Amino acid sequence: MNTIVANRHDILVLFDVCQGNPNGDPDAGNMPRIEPNSNRGLVSDVCLKRKIRNYIEMVGPNRASYQYEGKDHEQGYAIMVKQGAILENEIANGIKASGEKLDSKSTDDVKAEAAMRWLCREFYDIRTFGGVLAVGKDILRGSAFGQVRGPVQFTFGQSFHPITPLEITVTRCAVTKEEDAAKERTMGHKHIVPYALYAAKCYISPPFAERTGFSTRDLDLFFEALNEMFAHDRSAARGEMVVRGIYDFEHVGSQHPNNAEQNRKEARLGCYHAHKLFEGIKVALKAGKEFPESFADYDVVSTWNEENLPKGVVLHQRHELPRITTRFKA
Repeated sequence: MNTIVANRHDILVLFDVCQGNPNGDPDAGNMPRIEPNSNRGLVSDVCLKRKIRNYIEMVGPNRASYQYEGKDHEQGYAIMVKQGAILENEIANGIKASGEKLDSKSTDDVKAEAAMRWLCREFYDIRTFGGVLAVGKDILRGSAFGQVRGPVQFTFGQSFHPITPLEITVTRCAVTKEEDAAKERTMGHKHIVPYALYAAKCYISPPFAERTGFSTRDLDLFFEALNEMFAHDRSAARGEMVVRGIYDFEHVGSQHPNNAEQNRKEARLGCYHAHKLFEGIKVALKAGKEFPESFADYDVVSTWNEENLPKGVVLHQRHELPRITTRFKA
């Protein structure tokens, strides 16, 4: 049954790049992002969300149903934040569509809440990541419903070791303008990271899932997208990016099954500290290696097992699932 996500998830994602640029910095000539104190590479949370959005837009269903508080509801899987989208227009459509079912005497707060819920229902990325909806001069501006906090939040990804970006000069035999026709060739530049392994963390909050309608089917699709986010994003800059690990710590409650209500509360709020769970995934260079040249140079070991996992927590290694884990009917 497809219902609202009721369990907290703390997720560690490992991914690597080989001879590519995982996330260029526009303020530095598109050079790979670097943390200046340690020279470790960075990948922004926005970059990772972009990969998820692109995958959902490409393969997600049109609509699906879920149950909440004993009633059937319907969800759309459109993406709001995408190339060429005009957010103000999308939000105006939501205000208009949601307002058609309201009483003409409804207050602005009621109208704003209805618009927010309509946008969460229709757009997968809004009910997943949240978003700022108060972008125009409409009822959402200044409203408590003008900003949605989504249940799924990423940290920046950071490489385990310092990176050494390379600037590669390339040549082009064609020219852009007719007045440049006499030139034999033109020059360009690319930045690459020879190799780096990155880690990012992701947190899924049931209280916020309840507010946006983020469902268990949405969660399954999210994990599918997380596994496949680089598979359809190939380019000269990102030809060799691979997800190497998805360690999903799901909180299920530590009480006896007969104490269902207390288990529900614990699963919703969490049974153990996320940072301590992540510390149980050990990533280190193999003996004799001073710097990484490939994923084979790393040892990645989970120290958790059924005996030592904190009570109430289950570890799912999502990267070991079949490539496509979710199937939807339109």
